[in-house]
Amino acid sequence: MSLQHPPRRMVMGLGAAALAAPVLARAAAAAPQPLVTSLSGGTWLNAPKTWRAADGGIEAVTDNGTDFWRETHYGFTRDSGHFLGVRTADAFTAQLRIRGDYDKLYDQAGIMVRLDEQRWVKAGIELSDGRAMLSSVLTDGKSDWATGPYEADPKDFWMRATVAKGVLRLQVSADGKTWPLVRLAPFPVASSYLVGPMTCTPERAGLKVLFTDFRLSPPLGKDLHDLT
Repeated sequence: MSLQHPPRRMVMGLGAAALAAPVLARAAAAAPQPLVTSLSGGTWLNAPKTWRAADGGIEAVTDNGTDFWRETHYGFTRDSGHFLGVRTADAFTAQLRIRGDYDKLYDQAGIMVRLDEQRWVKAGIELSDGRAMLSSVLTDGKSDWATGPYEADPKDFWMRATVAKGVLRLQVSADGKTWPLVRLAPFPVASSYLVGPMTCTPERAGLKVLFTDFRLSPPLGKDLHDLT
């Protein structure tokens, strides 16, 4: 038998395996993502000195002078805010209920999506100019900051973040049922992200925030003007 010319049955066998491999890979890739409804698998970035499991979520109290920001206007970089990140797939929708009592300038709490120190977004309520504002900071090397008055109860609200195919969609809800758009923006494409609760108090310590009703799923895929 010549080594250069193996029997036909061996060639056919190799061909079948080669054809089967991509099919199996596609099947594995298409496996549904599990629904995550707990923050227990999250990892802290800058864990606060005081926090505990509470009401199916977590309650956290901010340390002094905590913040997330990169360069723009102020010239400094801060990565000291509190963030509890849950690992996602390459596309996802995550939502969260946030309850807090904001008192001092820049007190803030909400949701964060993060790749690393230079690429992240945070969105939620932030106290600015004497009132609670709906705030989002998108950072890709440098930070921006967008705010608008929040007319519902800032002490009890929901945030939702969807990331898919290089696009970030942020939504807010006063009741967990209706979700108007906050922001639509480009966002870095990655194989996975971290998402979860975020809170900071750049000017003080002691903001107590309760984060509950966490839900992480495949992206909802809803029309941009579908507010459900």
